[in-house]
Parts: sequence; C-alpha cells; structure tokens
Amino acid sequence: MKSRTLTLNSKTSSINLEVIPGHFATRNSHINYYLDITKIRVRQNEAKAAAARIVQDYKSDKAIDTIVCLDGTEIIGAFLAERLSEQGFVSRHYNDAACIITPEMDQMGQFFFRSNIIPMIKDKNIIILMASVTTGITIKQALDCIGFYGGNVFGVSAVFSMIDEFDGLPIYSIFHKKDIPDYCTYNRHDCPYCRHKIPVDALVNGNGYSEIKHR
Repeated sequence: MKSRTLTLNSKTSSINLEVIPGHFATRNSHINYYLDITKIRVRQNEAKAAAARIVQDYKSDKAIDTIVCLDGTEIIGAFLAERLSEQGFVSRHYNDAACIITPEMDQMGQFFFRSNIIPMIKDKNIIILMASVTTGITIKQALDCIGFYGGNVFGVSAVFSMIDEFDGLPIYSIFHKKDIPDYCTYNRHDCPYCRHKIPVDALVNGNGYSEIKHR
C-alpha cells in the first residue's frame, strides 16, 4: 500500500502531505484516499511548521483560552499556543497562556471532559484543532460536547479539510479539497468500491491506519 504513496506540497508553507489512493473505511464513511498526517502530527519540525501556518488564519483581537486537540494533534497544539501567545492572542485566564486539552470518548462514541478539565472549557474562547475534516460529523460531536460544558468555539483548524465551514463556523486548513480534486467520501452503505466488490485496503482513524491483508 505504501508503494502507492503520493506527496502533495503546500502552496502556502513548507509542509508536505503524503496521500495514498485506495479504498479505506473510517468510523463514519468510506474514502478513496488515506491522508498520512503522521509526520506532521508527531515530528517537531513539521508540527512547528504546521502551527506557524495555522496561526496566520487568526487575525482578531480575541484572546484564545483553550485549544481542543483531536486526532492526536497535541504537539501541533502546543506550538500553536506558543505562536498565538507571540502574536498577542493571549488568554486572560491562564497567565497569558492557552490550555491544550483533549476530550475522552465514552462507549457510545460521545466526547466528554473530566471535572478537573471543565474549568478550561466553561466560558472560554476555544479553537478546535484536527488532523482532517471530511463529513463534519466529528466537528458536530466536538461542538455539542464543548457547548454542553459552556465553551465558545470560534474556529476550527485542520491539516486537511473537505469543507470551508460547518454550521456557520469557519474551518481553516493547510490543504483543501482543491489540492486533491478527486478525493471522495461515501456513505458506507452506498460505497461504489463496495458495490464493485473492491476490498477495503485499511481501517483508518485519526491515529493512523490498520492495513487489511487479503488472501
């Protein structure tokens, strides 16, 4: 599968994104490309470069209190908090520093925060940081969770996004649909690959992929 890897170069930064064409299954849908964001998430230089690009989308005098990190984006989140602080987007609540937190998920697939984390959400200005956005289902789950605890989300940032906004909320991303024009997401019950009996190459989520070996 790795032998099919293609490399996309960002037009606005030094970041490269590796993509693999095929048939992949996520928790919510089937997709025809796997976006390997691993290096951007976990390597210092790539994560730092991603944060430097993401901060450019936030041109306001609003202080950022908290960054909610999904898909294992905590390292990018830490660099983003540093960049936000340098550019004056400082928290009024935490000694000029933003909090970087990650929700847990219960057995029903719903996000939640522990009691000790809730003060970092309630009445705070929040950015949601994600590796990729396809259908918007995960964003809705995060918004419902943060709203339940009284947080105020005014932006979503991602390495890749298929959409520019969700329910009126802007989604900023380094790579966009136009960078992979034939990228498609399908309802798992109406997937053309499944209809043509093309086997799934791998199961994927925000942490990576698990390749399926076929006989």
